[in-house]
Amino acid sequence: MDRRRVVIMGAAGRDFHDFNVVYREDPAVEVVAFTATQIPGIADRRYPAELAGQLYPAGIPILAEAELESIIRREAVDTVVFAYSDVSHETVMHAASRVLAAGADFELLGPNATMLPSRRPVIAIGAVRTGSGKSQTTRHIAALLAARGVTPVVIRHPMPYGDLVAQRVQRFATYADLDRHETTIEEREEYEPHIDAGRVVYAGVDYEAILRQAEEEADVILWDGGNNDFPFYRPDLNIVVADPLRAGHELSFHPGEINLRMADVVVINKIDSAGQAAIDAVKASIAAVNPRAEVVTARSDLALEGDPIQGKRVVVVEDGPTLTHGGMAYGAGIVAAKRFGAARVVDPRPVAVGSIAAVLDRYPTLEPLVPAMGYGHAQIADLQATLDACDADLVLSATPIDLTRVLTLNKPITRVRYELAQVGGSPLERLIEPIVAAARRPVPARG
Repeated sequence: MDRRRVVIMGAAGRDFHDFNVVYREDPAVEVVAFTATQIPGIADRRYPAELAGQLYPAGIPILAEAELESIIRREAVDTVVFAYSDVSHETVMHAASRVLAAGADFELLGPNATMLPSRRPVIAIGAVRTGSGKSQTTRHIAALLAARGVTPVVIRHPMPYGDLVAQRVQRFATYADLDRHETTIEEREEYEPHIDAGRVVYAGVDYEAILRQAEEEADVILWDGGNNDFPFYRPDLNIVVADPLRAGHELSFHPGEINLRMADVVVINKIDSAGQAAIDAVKASIAAVNPRAEVVTARSDLALEGDPIQGKRVVVVEDGPTLTHGGMAYGAGIVAAKRFGAARVVDPRPVAVGSIAAVLDRYPTLEPLVPAMGYGHAQIADLQATLDACDADLVLSATPIDLTRVLTLNKPITRVRYELAQVGGSPLERLIEPIVAAARRPVPARG
C-alpha cells in the first residue's frame, strides 16, 4: 500500500504535536518534511529519530517554508497540513492557495483529532491573539486554585528551539532548571512568574509524555496556551482571553476564532485601556458566535518595582511576541511610562544593533521601544548592546522576566508588573468551583 505523503507547515510547536498525536504511528502516512516559519534558526534541522518513532529511522527534515512549492513537487506530496497559529484568516488562505496551486491538498487538524484526555481535571487558558493577557490570566487562575487547597501544575505551549531530544519533557521548578535547559528569553517570560510563585511548569516536545508525568504531581492541569492556539489537552473548563485593543481580531485570526467559539468563559481584558465602543464590539462578537459563554471583564493592573520613573528618561523593553506576530504597536511598558510620569521615552532605533535593529526595521509602526527578543546567545547580546547604547536614565522593563538574570546592563532596571483584576461578570472563583470539586475526588486509574 502506498503511504499518503504529507508535509506539515509549522513553527516548532503545534506541528510537532500534530505529528506526534496523529501521524507518528500511522503506517498509512509518511510525513516527508516539516516546513518552518516565524522562529529564527529552526529551518534546515531535523525532527530527530528518537522522537519521530520507528517509522522514521532517519528522522524528518525541517525545511524553510519559502521552499514549500518545490518540496511539494519534488517529494510528490499528497497533503499539506497547516499547523501554526496567530495568523489572519487571509494568511491561512494564501497558504492554502500556494498548496493547491502546487498540486497538493490542504488540511487543518481540529481539536477533536489533536486534544489528549487527562486523568486530572484540566483548565485551559487561551486567547484570540498573542498579547491579550493570557499569561496573567493563567497566573490569576493558578493563585485561585492554590488558595482553595488544590495544586495546579502548569503545562505551557511548546517553544522548543534547541536540542529537541533533550527538550522532549522539560520540568521547571527552580531558576537552576531554566539555566540547565538553556531557556530563551521568550521561554523565561512564561516560566519565571510561575517559579516565583512556587509552581511547577512543564513544557517540551512530546505532550503526551509531558501530561503523564505532570499528572503524577498535579491536582489540576493548567494548560497555558501559546500564541492563540487551541488546547493540546481536552479541557473541563476552557477560558479564552479577548483583547478590545484589537477589536474584530477575535473573528479574523486563526485559530483565535476557534477558541472564541469553543470557550466556556471569555475574559475581556484591558478594559481600563480600551474605549467603550471597542469593548462593546468584542461583546457583540461573543454574542454572535458563542452566546452560551460566560463573559468576564477585567483590567490589567500595573505596578512598578525598582527606582521611580517620574521625570526620568526611560528606554522601554516590551514582550517580544506581543509586538511581532502579535501585531501590537506597544505594550504595558509604554502604558506604564505614560501613567507613572516618565519625562521621555527614548527611541532605540538610532543605536539599535544586529538582530534588534532588524526587528525594529521589520516593524516600523512600533512605538519607541525595544522588543525583548532573545532566541539565542547572539540575539541576547544584541539586546544588551542596544539597551546599553540608549541615552536613558533607566530601563523600564515590561517583560515578565527579571532581565538582570540574563543581561548585565550599564543602567538600572525598573520592572513593570501587570496582574489581572476582575471587574465584571460571574466571579472566576465561582466558575472554577466544579474543577476544584473534581480535583478533590479520587483519580481514575490509567486505562
